[in-house]
Amino acid sequence: MKTFFLAVVALAAGTNALIARGGSCCFHLTASGGVSGSIGQLSDGQNRIGGELPVAQYCIDSNGGLTDQAGRGCILTRKIPSFQDHTHRVLTFHGDTTAPTTQFQCDSGASPLTGFSVGCDGTLSYNGNSKFFACQTGENGELNLYTTDGPDKSGCTDITLAADSCNSGCPAPPPSPPAPQPKTCPAALSGTYEYPHLIIPVDSASPNTAAGTSYNGQVSTSVSSIFNFDIPSADQGKTCSLVFLFPEQKDLQTSSYTISGSGSVDFSALSGVASSSTTYANCPGSAADYGSFTLVPGNSYTIATFDCPAGQSVSYKMTSSSTSLTYFQDYNPSP
Repeated sequence: MKTFFLAVVALAAGTNALIARGGSCCFHLTASGGVSGSIGQLSDGQNRIGGELPVAQYCIDSNGGLTDQAGRGCILTRKIPSFQDHTHRVLTFHGDTTAPTTQFQCDSGASPLTGFSVGCDGTLSYNGNSKFFACQTGENGELNLYTTDGPDKSGCTDITLAADSCNSGCPAPPPSPPAPQPKTCPAALSGTYEYPHLIIPVDSASPNTAAGTSYNGQVSTSVSSIFNFDIPSADQGKTCSLVFLFPEQKDLQTSSYTISGSGSVDFSALSGVASSSTTYANCPGSAADYGSFTLVPGNSYTIATFDCPAGQSVSYKMTSSSTSLTYFQDYNPSP
């Protein structure tokens, strides 16, 4: 009866999509956030929220450049004081990403500033940033649009801009995969396995007596059994399971066993390797307690699953305080 052994098995130790842009892809913009509403234009091409301005239309090209319905190139500008006459003049930036950029407007004769994109959900971004700012102009409740905030602007609030077309539609998220099941070995003798190369009974009633090796595994209120296994180096990277097979007596060929009591036994891994001179007194201590199992004839038990200690000798101990079990460790095929 193969009742206690190790089995070894090998175990196979986002961004938003952007729509393809074309020169004929056109849309209207709507603001949301600190303020909301459609984006309209002044006659000179300034883009604004509020007032009763006509709704503007924009078209995006393959380079991320925007033009309005009048064919004006949409750019970012900044107003700064002139050093000569202290009046204000307008600087226009055409793709110079090192310069500070602010007001979003469309100017006659201007080349469109590249870097705009429409996300899969319709959100307009500039150089990957979807945050814009709407700032008070003091004119009819209208607000200018900017890509940056600053002390030279007043009454500003964060907004986002959404296009009503030219978006690809975001794909639905894939369903969550089922939770992985623990990788454990079945309690069966299929595949490669190791049987104990040494069985040492130790007796608390004779703590200094070395009983030497045995062909039988046994437990009682005073006797425990230690089982040594030699794990091949070739099992590196594999997973091992400690398995106890307990067939019915009628299914055995050359083995036999006796059992009485509750059937409860406890298994543990030892911190050292036992030898034929091991006694109850000098037995290595427990490194891991695998818990108690109630043995019933006709059943198999997977005691523990762990990384194979390849190239090592290891010892496991079976004890009980309420069961008396003696069996012959047979090597015939498992029933």
